[in-house]
Amino acid sequence: MTDASAHERQHVHRYAARVSWTGSTAESYDSYPRAHEGVCPPAAGAALPLSADPAFHGDPAKLNPEQLVVLAASSCQMLSFLAVAARARIDVLAYEDDAEGEMPEHDKPVRVTRITLRPRITVKDPAPGDDRLRQLVGTAHRHCFVANSLTSEIAIEPAFRRVPD
Repeated sequence: MTDASAHERQHVHRYAARVSWTGSTAESYDSYPRAHEGVCPPAAGAALPLSADPAFHGDPAKLNPEQLVVLAASSCQMLSFLAVAARARIDVLAYEDDAEGEMPEHDKPVRVTRITLRPRITVKDPAPGDDRLRQLVGTAHRHCFVANSLTSEIAIEPAFRRVPD
């Protein structure tokens, strides 16, 4: 084994995130502010204003952690699919996903139990049939780092559209 291949097998990707909040919880659970900020260095200029889910006294105008989990799963699936499609020499022109996460409060511990991804994928003809495209969606799912990191069930319901050459 060469030093380069040993290094590749030992490399660990690390991702930093920082959240910050100020306020006071002294009065009660119902009254402290849920608004906070998240940033992922080195993209310090891309701070996200965050809050809790409105069901937990959060601001509905701000993203919450549960939404970010769903967004991360959707984004990772898209990026994985684009990579798989590019390697298969398929010209993808558009990819849109209306993803949804479910977090039932009765199922303890409370967690996001299911994420449904509904990608609408536009490809340029000539393109392979839907069965081949579904196969590539599955391959992308198996390569999606976020999906591989979650215990939530992830369902993918793709739809395909073809644009003439």
